[in-house]
This record gives sequence, C-alpha cells and structure tokens, in this order.
Amino acid sequence: MKFLDLAKVYIRSGSGGGGCVSFRREKFVEHGGPDGGDGGCGGDVWAEAVDGLNTLIDFRYQQHFFAKNGVPGMGRQRSGADGDDIVLRVPAGTEILDEDEETVIADLTEVGQKVLLAKGGNGGWGNLRFKTATNQAPRRANPGQEGVERTIWLRLKLIADVGLLGLPNAGKSTFLAATSNARPKIADYPFTTLHPNLGVVGVDNVEFVIADIPGLIEGAHEGRGLGDMFLGHVERCAVLLHLVDGTSEDVAADYDVIIGELEAYGGELADKPRITALNKIDALSDEEIAEKSAALREASGGDVMLISGVARTGVTEALRALRAQIDAGRLRMRAGLEEVAPWRP
Repeated sequence: MKFLDLAKVYIRSGSGGGGCVSFRREKFVEHGGPDGGDGGCGGDVWAEAVDGLNTLIDFRYQQHFFAKNGVPGMGRQRSGADGDDIVLRVPAGTEILDEDEETVIADLTEVGQKVLLAKGGNGGWGNLRFKTATNQAPRRANPGQEGVERTIWLRLKLIADVGLLGLPNAGKSTFLAATSNARPKIADYPFTTLHPNLGVVGVDNVEFVIADIPGLIEGAHEGRGLGDMFLGHVERCAVLLHLVDGTSEDVAADYDVIIGELEAYGGELADKPRITALNKIDALSDEEIAEKSAALREASGGDVMLISGVARTGVTEALRALRAQIDAGRLRMRAGLEEVAPWRP
C-alpha cells in the first residue's frame, strides 16, 4: 500500500428539496384546500476516524464527495425524503484544514471521533404551511436551501509514542527493524526511507509505537532533500530519539544540523523530551567511542547513550529510557488536565 499523508478534497452537502404547491380537489369532498408537503433536507458531509487505516491513499483516487439532495415535497401532505449523508473515512491522527492549509477545522486523534464538515440545506415549506384564516388558498412554497460547497485539506500525522530523528543513514531504519517486526527498507545509501514507518516495540512486558521518518539534511526547512514535510509525523510523539551516526567524521556537527532543523520547523517540536544516542558503535574502536561520545555529550549538553542496531548493543537500555520518558510525559499530561479541570460540588 502506498503512503499518502496530504490530500485535497472537494465536498458539497446536499441541497434541500423544494416545497410543493398543491390543492386537494376531490368530488363530493366538502373541505379541500392546500395540501402541499415540505421538501426533504439535504445530506450532510461528515469525517470520521476509523480503525485499520494509516494512509490517505484512498483520497488520491476520489477527491469529490457530494451528499444527496433532499426530495421535493408532494401533494396529499407528503414530505420529501431527506438526502443521504456521506462520510469521509480517515485514519486516526488526521487534521482537517481549510482551503488556506492553515486553519484547522478539526483534529481527529481517536478512533470513533466524528465531525460535521458541511451541513445539508433545509427543505422548503409547502403551501400547506402558509394557510391562514385570511389566506386559505396560498399559492406559494419555499425552495430548498442550497448546500454548502467547500475545499478542504486532509493532513495525516501518525500517532506514535517515540519519533526517530537523524541524518540520512544514521541507522534509524536498522534500529526500528532490530526492535520491532517492522521491515523498513535498509541500504547503504542516503534517503533509503522515503515515507514514515511505524513499529510496535516491547520492553519489560510493555509495548509502545515508534515512528521512523526520512532523514533530514541541512536546509531541509528550505525544501532541500525531502524537506521537513515528514516532521509533522513526530509532532504527537511523547519523546524523540536522536540517532547520530558514529562513523561520521564530526558527530557534533551532525547533531547541530538536526537541532537547527527542529528549531527552524517551529512549534513545540524542538522543546520535546529528547534522548541522544551514538549509533553504530560496533564499527568503532574503544578510543573512537570515547572521543566521539565526549564530543556529542558536549554538543548536546546531556547524557549520550551508546547503541548499535546491528549488534543490538544498548538497544534494551535505550528502549527502557524511552519508556520512562513516555510514562513521565503521560503523568505530566494527566497533571495538566487535573489542573484545568472545573470544580464540581
């Protein structure tokens, strides 16, 4: 299945059916009069987060979604049927944006969440509604209300607990393959990963989700390489694992490139909890490990983990550290919710 995380969609709700102008005329029936029914309401357009989807590829093959119009009213006081609604089925984590690609209409983060995107038009009144004591034979009816037509954007941000960051060939896909059942493409050339990958990892009988995104290069925020178009997929993560290639000549410079891109991207991404790890230590001597870990520790201003995805050295310790950060983040979120919770007697 191909991966697609941005789609442009055209939607239109149904128009209401028109009211009916009708009179009851039957032989030997003493009381006639107006009997035109109302038109039916137009269908609505909804978006719903459903289980089993992790891409917006369906919206590449269908971009137009039009709800049904309401049926016009009929004589004998018969109202028209309402138009059928239409539902856009999207994966959890989908943001719905207005046509300007900036205004957020809704953010569907959980399966089952549903939002109304376009309300159907009301049906028009039939002439029975206009009957009064002074106007017993009205010859007017309302037309149905027009539906709403708009253009929206769907942007998917994968829901994961941990996000992997690093330059191309930093070993992110190898780490994901070593810790989960995911099978991302692994090769010895840059930009092997062309779209995000998810993997479920387990440590100490606890599971969490890791997201691997394509590598960043200097100037990605200006569109160089694959750009920062995939950084949105790690915005929802509780913690970031920054992998630095231990075989690089200047690990401190590699670290600074990624941090600079995070800061240029903006938002809260640069302030997220982050664990820095020197990867590929299986290819280094003890002297090189000591030298490069010290340089990386000085550049990051914190502790540095030593790991190797190929040899699985330090992988379990890294997963435990990530799990601790995830738990701490959830506690902070829970405490924040408790602080703003309204008082109840």
